[in-house]
Amino acid sequence: MKVLVTGASGYLGGRLCHALLKTGHSVRAFVRRTSDLSSLPPPTDDGSLELAYGDVTDYQSLLAACSGCRVIFHAAALVEPWLPDPSRFLKVNVGGLRNVLQAYKEIGTIEKIIYTSSFFALGSTDGDVADESQIHHGKFFCTEYEKSKAVSDKIALEAAAEGVAIVPVYPGVVYGPGKVTAGNSVAQLIIERFSGRLPGYIGKGNDKFSFCHVDDVAEGHIAALNKGQPGERYLLTGENASFVDVFDKAAALTETARPRFNIPLSIIEAYGWISVFISRITGKLPLISPPTVDVLRHQWAYSCEKAKTELDYSPRSLEEGLGEVLPWLKSLGLIKY
Repeated sequence: MKVLVTGASGYLGGRLCHALLKTGHSVRAFVRRTSDLSSLPPPTDDGSLELAYGDVTDYQSLLAACSGCRVIFHAAALVEPWLPDPSRFLKVNVGGLRNVLQAYKEIGTIEKIIYTSSFFALGSTDGDVADESQIHHGKFFCTEYEKSKAVSDKIALEAAAEGVAIVPVYPGVVYGPGKVTAGNSVAQLIIERFSGRLPGYIGKGNDKFSFCHVDDVAEGHIAALNKGQPGERYLLTGENASFVDVFDKAAALTETARPRFNIPLSIIEAYGWISVFISRITGKLPLISPPTVDVLRHQWAYSCEKAKTELDYSPRSLEEGLGEVLPWLKSLGLIKY
């Protein structure tokens, strides 16, 4: 089956393309001319992987890329906690989805859309472990990214109610081998921790997140194609833990010392403001920004039992996943232990 993958050059998109090829699908990777294609296998002579150039915000290029494809994996998104121009989140994340839905209707032969949302689209859980039934309250948003995904989620569900064969999936904090980008924040923080630039724990450790390995999430997308029901939501999350847990597990796996103190979020927020100021001068996006700290002030713990039951989704433990990530980062020379 020929499938289109938007955001194919991204962290998750690249791994998804690899997984689709392994399962026998022909992949058309939708990328921009300026994209870094290092996460993709090279195009093949037999056409099992081909490149289509364009942008999800450019409808005509997207429409042309959809031609001949039976399924769209819409994984393209801006995944950043902060950008100097926040309007880009709505343009790419909301506008891109609207264009995909329009292409689906115009072409008329696309069988299914697997839409990569985010657990941020459902909102924080703050003390509870939530599931797919949670709807974002919409009263406030920690980041413009969160807002754009919540708006997009509503659009996707409305489209499903109108008969569009769309299956939204909601990854948690995705981590694992691959690109070290904002979409792989765990790898970024581990690098900062082992370099000594992040000498302590972030906050007090009550920042529960749902961590999921990138390859498990990619497999979950394929399972959503094969078994997912249009209009049904599926959380592709994993173990609920804090970044204190991440650092402790990393220390145990590498037989190195754990951090000895906690860095208050107020200090990290001040550092974030300084980082944003520097970013506006240098043009390099900051690792920590005030919206990042707003996220850390809440919990984002989710259950993936529905995906386990209906999609046979099988996420690995955080310890097992970190056991792969740490040697990978070491092999690249990004950390030492």
